[in-house]
Amino acid sequence: MPFRKIEKNPVDFWREYEEKTGEKVLARTLGQYISGWEEFDSQGWTAIWGLIIATSGGFRFHHFPQQSWIGALTHFTGWESPREKTIFVPKEMILTAHFVEESRWWKKIFAPSVPRLIIDYRDSAGNEQRLLLEADYGFGSLVENLHHKEQGTESGEPVSQKEI
Repeated sequence: MPFRKIEKNPVDFWREYEEKTGEKVLARTLGQYISGWEEFDSQGWTAIWGLIIATSGGFRFHHFPQQSWIGALTHFTGWESPREKTIFVPKEMILTAHFVEESRWWKKIFAPSVPRLIIDYRDSAGNEQRLLLEADYGFGSLVENLHHKEQGTESGEPVSQKEI
């Protein structure tokens, strides 16, 4: 088939990703960036999809360029999707990481919402910032891997919040 897309084996992809970053991938999921990173917000790159990754060195959001027929239409509107972009927050700069999901059954039925990952961190100038991302699953292990031992994950303090 001449038009078949060549796909990389997931095991090879993650091995190469670890080699490229020099960090061990601890947890990952697919999700959507919403807000909290100056470069993305200033360019209007909100609601873009990518990999949400907890590594041995910190937090990463990795957006890969994509092209679909919808993307081709938005190209004519003047909005341009970002090229391959990565957000990286070193583990020592992460203040808190937790996820929020709706716990009330009636709201899950009548007003479903996607779980949100909230990461409070210090930027390079020392200012507190907040990243907001969304994904359907996988935040539990991400949150656990983003906390370092000094933040109380071994002392039994909660690392996630389950209500809005």
